Amino acid sequence: VQLQAFGGGLVQAGGSLRLSCAASGRTFSTYAMGWFRQAPGKEREYVASIVWSGNYRYYSDSVKGRFTISRDNAKNTVYLQMNSLKPEDTAVYYCAAGPSSVGRSDAYDYWGQGTQVTVSS
Repeated sequence: VQLQAFGGGLVQAGGSLRLSCAASGRTFSTYAMGWFRQAPGKEREYVASIVWSGNYRYYSDSVKGRFTISRDNAKNTVYLQMNSLKPEDTAVYYCAAGPSSVGRSDAYDYWGQGTQVTVSS
């Protein structure tokens, strides 16, 4: 599975962005998908994940209530809708695919190249 994330950009605090992650390969629908982020000087952290069917979604406490993860298996795409953005959300955002939707980066086998999100105050 090859993943390509896009949709990042510069936005003011309180604004919204939607990230997309397009996957190649016919097995996309069998994978759980996750979003992670990494800010400068910090470790990569879990943001959200979704099971293969889309029926269950999970979020980190820092984004719960503001971000929504979704997927369209017909389009081989997973999304991350980010609302009420804060300066501390500034990071490179990565999508990942794996057999489980847990919040650990080592549980994911495939990674996209990342897309930069910058939130100005």
